[in-house]
Amino acid sequence: MQKTKKSVAKRFKISGTGKLIRRTPGFRHLLAAKSTKSKRRASRDKLVAPGHAKPLFRCLPTGLR
Repeated sequence: MQKTKKSVAKRFKISGTGKLIRRTPGFRHLLAAKSTKSKRRASRDKLVAPGHAKPLFRCLPTGLR
């Protein structure tokens, strides 16, 4: 049995439909320089692209897949 990659488990969550959800990068500091539109879009969670999701699913525990 493969161990869980903790870095992946902390950064990604599984949606109700079984897709991976990620946060938008670059949203922790220097927010005064970013436009309101970019901050609004960055505040939402995003889906991981299907091609990138497959290897990440392998790093998660089997109970979360």
